[in-house]
Amino acid sequence: MPGCLIPFLLFIIFFPMMIFIIFFNIATISFAKLGLSPQGAVLLFTSILLGSVVNIPLSRKKIYVEEPYPFSFPFLFYYPPRVREQVIAVNLGGAVIPTLFSLYLFLRAPLLPSIIATAVVTVVCKKLARPVPGVGIRIPAFIPPLIAALLALILAGENAAPVAFISGVLGTLIGADLLNLRYLDQLGAQVLSIGGAGVFDGIFLVGVVATFLT
Repeated sequence: MPGCLIPFLLFIIFFPMMIFIIFFNIATISFAKLGLSPQGAVLLFTSILLGSVVNIPLSRKKIYVEEPYPFSFPFLFYYPPRVREQVIAVNLGGAVIPTLFSLYLFLRAPLLPSIIATAVVTVVCKKLARPVPGVGIRIPAFIPPLIAALLALILAGENAAPVAFISGVLGTLIGADLLNLRYLDQLGAQVLSIGGAGVFDGIFLVGVVATFLT
């Protein structure tokens, strides 16, 4: 039994490191397709990684949470609603930096295919996005990069990589996040971070995977 426990513990310890190495290699390949040097790829990846822990508040508002009545006797107990602050933020590494990089790629990507692909991904993400109370906006993670990569290959051919990244990032940002801001009152989450992991979708991940698939 102890002999089986040691390999299991080693797997638990090193598994996150393996995932990070795999993702780092995928990101490096994706950035290379976008014309970045190895040094530029490492710099961008590091900036996004460090920026992922930074949420820039955009707005704050108070929300009221009704307390449930215990034992189904509402006439005996009254609990005034609790007041919480809801913060809408944008993630530096998950949204701001990828968006700025997408705008930079517009200079070297075919304009019309980029616009068409972004519009289609926006519509798809809008249709698939679902507000989850207490959590945020959820969307199937594998569909936006697949759609972005497929459209880029069809519309842009040899220039598919930048089109895939642009449409994956901007299409997901607009369709899944920005067009669903009106549902925020229904969500009840205290922090809603556009591009942040765990609340909204990871926009940067969509762009990287979409570019890798081309």
